[in-house]
Amino acid sequence: MRTETTTFQNAHLVQQIAAQHTLGTISRRLDTEQGRPPARRDITLIALEIAEVLKRDFPPKEALLSPWLRRQDLVMIFAKRGVGKTHFALALAYAIASGGKFLNWEAQRARRVLYIDGEMPGASIKDRLAALVKSNEAEPPEGFFRIVTPDVQEFGIPDLATTEGQAAIDALVGDAELIVIDNLSALCRSGVENEGESWVPLATWALAKRREGRTVIFIHHGGKNGEQRGTSRREDLLDVSIKLKHPTDYLPEQGARFEVIFEKARGLLGNDVQTIEAALTADGWTWRNADGVTAKHIADMKALGMSASEIATELGVHRSTVYRHMNAEANRGAA
Repeated sequence: MRTETTTFQNAHLVQQIAAQHTLGTISRRLDTEQGRPPARRDITLIALEIAEVLKRDFPPKEALLSPWLRRQDLVMIFAKRGVGKTHFALALAYAIASGGKFLNWEAQRARRVLYIDGEMPGASIKDRLAALVKSNEAEPPEGFFRIVTPDVQEFGIPDLATTEGQAAIDALVGDAELIVIDNLSALCRSGVENEGESWVPLATWALAKRREGRTVIFIHHGGKNGEQRGTSRREDLLDVSIKLKHPTDYLPEQGARFEVIFEKARGLLGNDVQTIEAALTADGWTWRNADGVTAKHIADMKALGMSASEIATELGVHRSTVYRHMNAEANRGAA
């Protein structure tokens, strides 16, 4: 009898704890919906001594796409409309899922990818994936490249800036090592784009994915000035920020042809983050080192009598880039 009573008491205690948890969740949700700050939760933080940090076995930041994309990286890829963001992101994700190559980068092995697309018609995604399969030797193993597209969702894709939208994505993540969000404007619809506070819910979610050991890539639109649209607060959190832009001699009939520029690259140096020019052709992707192309343009413009500032404005690069090439050319001439 005593055992039965104890069992009942334990079961009752479990029910009370579950009820309190549910009520707490409901209370926090009501607070959020009614504009009140959520109820305070007791949080215990852990502080490590230097020796403890040095002894701790943190998972290594191994490469997903060598040399620049690593485990637990938070990345943004942005460009103006029509440059080729989704072409680029799909090809990059495909290479990682298949353990293949993309441009001058290579995946050492296949990784599981979850790609969330917010605006492309299903037929367009299908055509682009068919082209990738045709132009690549390696294919992703079954289950390694999963795509969420609006056309197959009964009620569309929920707002990823809300807890409900994030929970819907979390339910699909499974063992994916890379999550691609394409794109922020289509998938994060609440808040004001230019306000830093509107970025906080998604930033919190992204940090949670990092703690789980995942890599997250955000695809975003560039503004009229060519920089990422909206609050610059997004860049604070990022490990890598990449801008795609048309070269100065770009022609519309060339389709997806652009420079890949690393604007932020935490822990990366030298050739790992060199600017390259990429182009999508009928046979697949091609690339070349854009540095030489830029140097030629600078030399030609300098010969026409243009100043460093005028050249920088014309090419859409920093003046330091122009001066670096001018100095390198002067040194070669002196030698």
